[in-house]
Amino acid sequence: MITSLKISNYALIEHLDISFDSGMTCITGETGAGKSILMGGLGLVLGKRADMSVLKDNQKKCVIEASFLIDKYNLQDFFEASGLDYEAETLLRREIIPTGKSRAFINDTPVNLDPLVRLSEVLIDVHSQLENQSLFKNEYQFLVLDAIAGNQETLKAYKNKLSEYQTTQREYEHLKSLNEEAAKIQDYNQFLYDELASEELTPDMLTPLEEEIDQLSNVEALQQYLSQGIHLIEEEQIGLLTQFSGLNALLNDAASKSKNLNVFKERINSLSIELKDILEDLINKQDTLESNPVLLERLSGRWDKIQNLFQKHQVDNVEDLIQVRDQLEKKLEETQDLGQKINALKERLTGLEQLLEGLSKQLHENRKKATPKLCVQMQQIISRMGMQNARFRIDLTSVDQFLGNGKEQIDFLFSANLGSDFKPIKKVASGGEMSRIMLSIKAILSRFKQLPSIVFDEIDTGVSGAVSNEIANIMAHMSENMQVFTITHLPQVAAKGKQHFLVYKEVRGNTTVTKLKELNQEDRIKELAQMLSGEELTRTALDHAKQLLN
Repeated sequence: MITSLKISNYALIEHLDISFDSGMTCITGETGAGKSILMGGLGLVLGKRADMSVLKDNQKKCVIEASFLIDKYNLQDFFEASGLDYEAETLLRREIIPTGKSRAFINDTPVNLDPLVRLSEVLIDVHSQLENQSLFKNEYQFLVLDAIAGNQETLKAYKNKLSEYQTTQREYEHLKSLNEEAAKIQDYNQFLYDELASEELTPDMLTPLEEEIDQLSNVEALQQYLSQGIHLIEEEQIGLLTQFSGLNALLNDAASKSKNLNVFKERINSLSIELKDILEDLINKQDTLESNPVLLERLSGRWDKIQNLFQKHQVDNVEDLIQVRDQLEKKLEETQDLGQKINALKERLTGLEQLLEGLSKQLHENRKKATPKLCVQMQQIISRMGMQNARFRIDLTSVDQFLGNGKEQIDFLFSANLGSDFKPIKKVASGGEMSRIMLSIKAILSRFKQLPSIVFDEIDTGVSGAVSNEIANIMAHMSENMQVFTITHLPQVAAKGKQHFLVYKEVRGNTTVTKLKELNQEDRIKELAQMLSGEELTRTALDHAKQLLN
């Protein structure tokens, strides 16, 4: 419930600070006194758009604050999700600065308008004749029927499963699309992968391959070089081994004369041993070196193939080629995994469909039982408001898809007169009838769920007498379960209020201001008497006013 409202520098309001009680509060005043201004200020703090034209003094900022008790609305999750501090008594504030910019706050935390609007929709319902259009909406009609049917928990479970189903369905369709695209190029990717995998690529493979090709390409020249080298080493008269043998003998003689020369003898001896090893390796190499055109062709072909792969995949080294191969392998594995995931999602969808079917059926059965009960209650309340022959019918039509509220559509049908056909409410109900229908619906809803504080903005326009008494009684009865505000011109309605505020204008010098004051018992009698008889307070009007209050 709203506990207080403060408005400063808004339209004709200089400053306003009022507190509200639970139950029914009535607001009266002459036409043009400023009731619409009061509603505009309330709308501003609830998140409606504004500009600097609302400033009474365009040199000062406009501030509107509304305090609410919210402990009955289970809003802790909303506050946590919005990053706001939860307080059982929550303060909404709106500021319009002279530049025209707007700021909004929830419990002194700056917010944009979206969370403010979403929160205010839970806390307060401003109902005027224009708001009757909501009754035409499928969502609102389901809300009404489900409240009577006790479908809250079932509907919550259905919507949770529907959300899961829709998410799974989107993922399923996405993976199917990916799989179709992957299937188109899978054969080509497989070909590319097989082509790379067949080469048994290793990072350092090119250097030995190039060396082997060079050797096989120059066998005859290499054999000649090796042969000449062997000859230079082992030729009997001038070969290196013969020369080393003579040098070794000279150094042996020198070492016998001077031990300091032993080191040279040892070094030459080591060189002789190394030279013999080289000769042996050269001979072995010469023996193994032979022409092999077939191998040369195969290795050259592999070299060319790798160069072509470089060009095909736009790389210039084997490491990058290996990376391409691994990526192709991963894509092929993902394509295989995709099929398994799609099958798993399909099974999951089947399971969710079965759950949704069961929940939809339960929703339908509960609604089917509640439909006549709701129609009877609406007819009873409407009859009290002067529509004795009005009848209602609610049609539930099955559909083949899961909608937001089950597998059916809903239509509220209405017949205003005996013998007339049932037709959709929006096509046959007049504005006044719609107001009374909506009042009856909200009166019923208030018995079954925690509704926001409701503001009835002159919905009793155009009625009088016994009907106005019944409208007043219905609002008063609603106020036993919730906070009700009514802006009215009817004394019968105003008399039912637990609180009564008067909106009036006051001229101060060259300016006019709108003011609001709470009326005591004596003031209420005078206000009701004026509403009954005009400005002249007659004894009859005063007595009638006292009678209404009692």
